[in-house]
Amino acid sequence: MRRLSLSSRLALLFAACTAVVSLFAGVLFSRASEGHFIELDQQLLDSKLIALRSALQGADDQARFSERTARLQDELSHQPDLSLRVSAADGSDWFDSSSALPADLPSEPGLHSLQSAGTAYRVYRAALQPDKPDSPQLTLMLDITHHQHFLQRMQRLIWLTVGLSALATALLGAWAARSGLRPLRRMSEVAASVSASSLTKRLPHDQLPAELAELAHTFNAMLERLDDSFQRLSAFSADIAHELRTPLSNLLTHTQVTLTRPRPLEDYREALHSNLEELQWMAQLVNDMLYLAKADHGLLIPKREPLELGDEADLLLEFFAPLAEETRISLTREGNASFAGDRSMLRRALSNLLDNALRFTPAGGEVRVRAVDQPKGLSLSIENSGSGIDPALLPRLFDRFYRADPARHEGSSEHAGLGLAITQSIIRAHGGQIHCESDKGWTRFVIELPKVD
Repeated sequence: MRRLSLSSRLALLFAACTAVVSLFAGVLFSRASEGHFIELDQQLLDSKLIALRSALQGADDQARFSERTARLQDELSHQPDLSLRVSAADGSDWFDSSSALPADLPSEPGLHSLQSAGTAYRVYRAALQPDKPDSPQLTLMLDITHHQHFLQRMQRLIWLTVGLSALATALLGAWAARSGLRPLRRMSEVAASVSASSLTKRLPHDQLPAELAELAHTFNAMLERLDDSFQRLSAFSADIAHELRTPLSNLLTHTQVTLTRPRPLEDYREALHSNLEELQWMAQLVNDMLYLAKADHGLLIPKREPLELGDEADLLLEFFAPLAEETRISLTREGNASFAGDRSMLRRALSNLLDNALRFTPAGGEVRVRAVDQPKGLSLSIENSGSGIDPALLPRLFDRFYRADPARHEGSSEHAGLGLAITQSIIRAHGGQIHCESDKGWTRFVIELPKVD
């Protein structure tokens, strides 16, 4: 079954609300009109009852009543739609102003409604002399058929008004809903035209209503994120192909040259060793990419063990000390901080940062590691002296395969451009952040980690 459109649902909802409100108002008006007629009939019958009591004053028995019959009929002649029945205290009838009166009339005093032979009556029963218990009873019957006809016509008019109002509201509601939802249709058209090759399109939000403008802003932000992710993915794929092309070409060329003619066993051994180096670099590159893929899908779950970051930094500085001595680079560590994290993952991150710092520190420079323990977290920075990094390049340092130094050659696992991306993934897996600062001849990578209970 086809679902109703939003415009149709709104139109039906408007029609239903209008019908309910109109029906409620009509019922109230009908009840009010009926009550008003009852009040008017009560007033009329009360005035007639006073006049009849005056005309029949002293008629305690049937003989005296007969003497006043002419006066009684004269009084009734002024109200053609009023009929009267006079009965004794024992229930016997003394007088009927009309032969068409119903035989069974209410015996209880007060105002009643009665339907007989297609005619509607308002019946009012009262004693001729209220202060006497054996007083004759007067039963006044007012023909209210014209009242009922008016009420019936009014009820038909109410139902007609309800129907026409609901129909008119449904049509106007459908038109209003369709006009009001026109921006949504435009948004749908733009969204339908978005594809991998047209992620730069954006929804117009200048002239949209406030509710839809917020939706357009959210949708545009989503498109920007998708565009950025798609561009990064495209660049990542191109970088992978670019990185693998050189070692694969080296392997193919070297192998083809080796096989062009018979060679001594030592030449084949040397060719295999050369190929092995290329294959080891390619394997490391693939492992790094798999590591980043796990990080993208939230599969890097660090172990939590108590660590002294100062001690971990000392071990790494001791490892890099021989390399630093060759270029007369000073390695120092200041401060200490306790943290619960994955030892191997944090060592890998710090090792990447120290290796990066040593490669870009000039001979005779300095590399410093600083740890600061704070109440809500800790800060760990690795800084090195040197020429610094252009501020325009800082936002892209953690992109995969990005090289701030274009002079770095391809084909080396140390320069694949994945070290900082892996470091960032490790820090984020621990709930922290990392950023780079470069000014006044110093480049500083700052890691901020939260306290873990």
